[in-house]
Amino acid sequence: MFDDVAPRYDVVNDILSLGQTRRWRKIVVEAVGAAPGQRVLDLAAGTGTSSEPYADAGVHVVACDFSQGMLQVGKSRRPDIDFVAGDATNLPFADGSFDAATISFGLRNVNEPKKALAEMLRVVKPGGKLVVAEFSHPTFAPWRTVYSEYLMRALPAIATKVASNPTAYVYLAESIRAWPNQDGLAAWIDEAGWEDCRYRNLTGGIVAVHRAVKPLAAG
Repeated sequence: MFDDVAPRYDVVNDILSLGQTRRWRKIVVEAVGAAPGQRVLDLAAGTGTSSEPYADAGVHVVACDFSQGMLQVGKSRRPDIDFVAGDATNLPFADGSFDAATISFGLRNVNEPKKALAEMLRVVKPGGKLVVAEFSHPTFAPWRTVYSEYLMRALPAIATKVASNPTAYVYLAESIRAWPNQDGLAAWIDEAGWEDCRYRNLTGGIVAVHRAVKPLAAG
């Protein structure tokens, strides 16, 4: 499914989010706060759009994704970025090999998201960061109802006009509705072994950015 939508993926996302994706990505990069020379794992990086700000800032970013189609589009556009095919629940990286791990709008697509959170913990150095950006639950109840209607009705209809595989965006709407709320995801992050988990709501809670730290010592 993601291979099919890869060529127009970024353009369609900009349209469906009413241009908000760029602002969300900027906030994620700021939350990661990586310095030049550090290593960042950008998981579910897709075509590498989320990885570009790190590379441009001199950060060694590894763009990892399960979709070969997404990776091919990314490699053709940014050959200077390391694109690696990998399963989020069984990452092809050594323990403690990154200063930070981040995943934007991809954890929801992993079959076992809790296992992915544990894998990211494994590959990050003690004291390293986790930043997760994901669709969440609007905090204002009336707006939550409007948003839910947009997801299930307007979003698939718009996708039919602009996307190569509209079915993928029906899945997107359904997966967002089934995803846990902000506190629910924070609990998953804690269970995986991360500590000091905090989150920030964006666009009224449509998106939440969760941040956590790997403990300096086990136990």
